[in-house]
Amino acid sequence: MLKAIVAFVLMFVYVEAKELSPVLFAAYESADKVKEKLSNGGYEVVATYHPLEQSTTIVFTDETLKKEASKKNRAFIAVLKAFVDDKNKKVSLSNPVYFGKAFMQDDYNQAAFEKEQGKLQKVFGTLTPSKDAIDEDDLAGYHFMMGMPYYEDQIEVAKGSNEQLLSKLKSYEGGKRVLFVLPLSSGATLVGFDLSDKTEKFADKIGRANAVLLPWTVKIEDGKATILHPKYYIAISYPKLSMGDFMSIRDVPGAIEDEIEAAFK
Repeated sequence: MLKAIVAFVLMFVYVEAKELSPVLFAAYESADKVKEKLSNGGYEVVATYHPLEQSTTIVFTDETLKKEASKKNRAFIAVLKAFVDDKNKKVSLSNPVYFGKAFMQDDYNQAAFEKEQGKLQKVFGTLTPSKDAIDEDDLAGYHFMMGMPYYEDQIEVAKGSNEQLLSKLKSYEGGKRVLFVLPLSSGATLVGFDLSDKTEKFADKIGRANAVLLPWTVKIEDGKATILHPKYYIAISYPKLSMGDFMSIRDVPGAIEDEIEAAFK
């Protein structure tokens, strides 16, 4: 009898287990049309740029995202991205529930992020999850493998007052690397950083559909400038990445860190 009960419970847990994907696909349309839909749908477009050839990334936010991002050490969730791939005729969107669970950790607000996903569906219609899904229960504690970084293993790239750090970023290379500056009610600021073309090409190599991880962002909070560890952020954005794929871009995490640190020198 006990074995039967245990088997039933295990079967129930298995059935209830839910997988989430980092990317939601919308119907293909031009970048201008995507921007128009986002603006009309209640989103604020904060940046537009071209990370890869024949592509446009649109960075956007709203009051819900900014409110959740204003919690301590949660600024990275302040924006979502739409990657318009004119080469492959696809539109990829950041999945707010997926990255909400990953970045908010114990502060995750299920209702807020499910509402955010529903809002995207109203804007774009049917959204199709990418096939590289993982169990939602694994997201908060995600890491690629033993010895690899977690969400909390962020890299401190500079110290100083918040004002000094932001000023350095804005003045670096005449400010051309800064794609957006998004202040939050907590006093933290999220900055979009344009990596070099050479470095950003890694997304072309391991999968354009998941290029919604770009641009890289810098969090300025409490006198520190930090970034998500590249090995963590790449891995969680490409959850089915093989070890061989990872090794093919083994120089990229270090290059990302070096490029952003250089902006504060």
